[in-house]
Amino acid sequence: MWPPDESQQQEPREGEDSVAGVLGPLLPAQALRGSVLFVTAHPDDAVCGASWLLRRSPHAHVVHVTEGTRWNDTPPAPEQASFEALSLAGLGPDRLLSLGTMEHMPSEELVTLTECLVALLKALRPTLLVVHPYEGRHPDHDAAAFISHAAVALLVRGGRTPPSLLEMAVPTCGHLEPRPIGFQSAPDDGPVATVALSAEDRALKQRMLACHASPGWDSRSVSSAPERYRLAPRYDFTRPPRAGMLLYDAPTPGMTAVRWRRLARRALEQLKLAEASAH
Repeated sequence: MWPPDESQQQEPREGEDSVAGVLGPLLPAQALRGSVLFVTAHPDDAVCGASWLLRRSPHAHVVHVTEGTRWNDTPPAPEQASFEALSLAGLGPDRLLSLGTMEHMPSEELVTLTECLVALLKALRPTLLVVHPYEGRHPDHDAAAFISHAAVALLVRGGRTPPSLLEMAVPTCGHLEPRPIGFQSAPDDGPVATVALSAEDRALKQRMLACHASPGWDSRSVSSAPERYRLAPRYDFTRPPRAGMLLYDAPTPGMTAVRWRRLARRALEQLKLAEASAH
């Protein structure tokens, strides 16, 4: 059963610290007047990268591409952890959706996942899609970016009005070497909105992260850092997202940057998007 349609128009609240005040300079006005869909690779990514926006999006849905977690191969009830974290942001369990694949597997299932996301977009009709950037940090993140852009391209090809794509900067943590919280690739050097979290926002984010964290993981650096957002640039997923070595070999044995791009190229061909590898 599909979730109810909540794409009704609503005037965004103005103010320097409001969603309209922060994201208005990045997005068309229409994007801020409807519902929001967060497309995340892992159950905690929306909290890590966009808790500020999540808290201020009462009509949002969150879709997890994977059901796994990055910190523990056998996490205790990741779905329940997600329910608890989202409830702290004022979102009920009906706001959580999953595409049902496992961690490290999305890159192998790009076509199926894209088609599932297209169906969700048609049902929910969000005006704003909050997504991962294509950066070469984690193959699951890049897979989530791929299916988001590919789904939008398919909507456009079908004559539908697509949602705007807004990127969140999501840190990599856990068994990976921590990286600065920011965008690592900037194909078009577009503007970035930086949100310094208030004390209340930081405390809430810490509580939300605590729902997901494995024992021994210190989430304080993530909860205290500013959040960053930008309008998604155009990507060619058949090319490296940036210069230098990517991190694929660390999180996923057997997955290299070259192999990931080969899978992306094959998926674009199967989706008949090979002539337009960017949305």
